[in-house]
This record gives sequence, structure tokens and C-alpha cells, in this order.
Amino acid sequence: MNAQPDAGIYARRSPYLERYVQIGGASGRVLSVSFPETPEDDAGDDHPLLDRIEAYLEGEPEDFDDVDVAMTMATNHREVLESVRTIPYGESVTVRALAGMVPGLDPESEDDGILVRTALDENPTPLIVPDHRISDGPSAAPPPVEQRLRSLEGL
Repeated sequence: MNAQPDAGIYARRSPYLERYVQIGGASGRVLSVSFPETPEDDAGDDHPLLDRIEAYLEGEPEDFDDVDVAMTMATNHREVLESVRTIPYGESVTVRALAGMVPGLDPESEDDGILVRTALDENPTPLIVPDHRISDGPSAAPPPVEQRLRSLEGL
């Protein structure tokens, strides 16, 4: 099953989140994940990745680790987000622990902590890159969505 979005925008309403989950993709890669109240006018609603997200939001454990995400950002931010993707479903870490997971970052460094928090805040694909698993960090998802994702995974 192809988990990657075809070029375009796809959205589906989530009863659990009480809003839409919208994905954008191109060249077989996820470019964005957002949670709008109203989807883009041209958004389709039929895509295998949306099916998987819907199953996840209904309680099926999922890491989305096979989904190809376009990491078009500064290298140090990409390394942070790639490390976030290794945190398993139902587990969480602190910003400090995450900094320790990223090659070249010092978990004791205030500057590296700021770098980690900035990368999390600017995450273009929350849920697929599960920034909600960072217990004391920002999420790029809206706070109500972040809290529901954390609750769903028992965090």
C-alpha cells in the first residue's frame, strides 16, 4: 500500500480531534500536516495515508515510520526531527533527552535546547513527526490537538 501522498492536498474530518487533518504532498513525500477547522477548497478526501491517520486516531498504534517526509529545512533542525521520529508510540522524552539523541548536540547546552525547541515549533508535519511525544517541548500542532494526541497515546 502506498502511504505517500500523491501530489496535492488531502483532508478528512476527525471526530476525535473535532477538526480536519490535512496533508500536503508532492513527489511521493509528505510536505505538510495541519489541522484546520475547514480544509482547502481543492482538498481530496480519499488517500491511504488519511486512512492510516484515521485508524491511529481511533486508537490503533502507529508510528508512521515508513512515511517519506520532505525534510526541507536547516540540517540541524532536520536532525532533531529525524530523532523525534525514532520515539516509539506511547513513549515520551524531554527536550533535554531529545537533545542527547541528536548527534552533535549537548543536552546541557542552553543554546542546543533552544535549537531543539525551535525545530519542534517549526515542524511542518506534526503527527507524522510526532512532536507531541516531547513532554516539555512545543508542538507545531494546535494545543488542543497536541493534548488529544498525547491523551490517545497515554502520555
